[in-house]
Amino acid sequence: MGRRGPRRRRRARRPRRCAARVRLRPVGTGVPAHQRATPVRARHDDAGPRRGLRRVPEGDTLWRVANRLSPALVGRRVTALRLAPPALASEARRHRVEGSTIVAVEARGKHLLVRFSTGVALHTHLGMTGSWHLYRAGSRWRSPAHLARVVLEADGVVAVCFVPRVVELVPEKDEGAHPTLAALGPDVVADGFDAFAAVARLQARGPLPIGAALLDQTALSGIGNIYKSEVLFLCGTDPFAPVASLDAERLREIVDIAHEQMRRRVLAPIVPTTDGGGRAPYWVYGRARRPCRRCATLIRAARQGRPSRTTYWCPRCQPSRPSG
Repeated sequence: MGRRGPRRRRRARRPRRCAARVRLRPVGTGVPAHQRATPVRARHDDAGPRRGLRRVPEGDTLWRVANRLSPALVGRRVTALRLAPPALASEARRHRVEGSTIVAVEARGKHLLVRFSTGVALHTHLGMTGSWHLYRAGSRWRSPAHLARVVLEADGVVAVCFVPRVVELVPEKDEGAHPTLAALGPDVVADGFDAFAAVARLQARGPLPIGAALLDQTALSGIGNIYKSEVLFLCGTDPFAPVASLDAERLREIVDIAHEQMRRRVLAPIVPTTDGGGRAPYWVYGRARRPCRRCATLIRAARQGRPSRTTYWCPRCQPSRPSG
């Protein structure tokens, strides 16, 4: 057999461009570019140390959702509203939502209210799996259509709520008697947060551990499991201490720091809880059996409250007080 000549090197192929990548162009909807075809539920926990933790969005998340939805929806006319289950759709027709104007999008604790000019509000609670997305009309959704429970179309803008825990229409005249909304405590994220009322409501839960009391949305609304653990660490407070064992000054410190931290996240959502020095991401939340960032003591975790939630704390920075 004759000798073969040297092999010819093949030219490297250029990688194919992804045909599915579509550049979004303005279509005159008035929706800011950063809001087009993007989910508007802020993923405020993904930078944390344990991504597998499932959690209910806290009050600061709902405020950020409201802040994203409001400029895109308020003042627009509702051209279509599709709700599931079907019974809600007939209720929407009864309240003449289609053709009305969206007058406000509000966060209240962990709840979101979209208000219409006909005097009715769309109330949603996201639970652990829900999210609001905002799209241009005709854009491809990022979640399957069969998971949509609310599809709100308003002059070229489409707001979609996927798998929320609660969807209902509430006449504004009935909000004062609503079993959940009317019972909510002061909203810890609100600019006009009533700290005195929040302290008084906490004091009324004297025997309850402070970690469980902070999650009671009828005491103060908006705090969830992350801020419960983080705020109590920043205050050096044992999460299992009964509320009655804490004086009014300590309770005021707790609610003030909660308000400060959560407002900071609304105004600058990439900033996690800090002591002002910018250290991050979390002090104790999700860090069980890892060294405390202050004293190197191992962080502990235990279930607390009803329903039980995991509480994280540093036994050295948050020492327990002797009983009696």
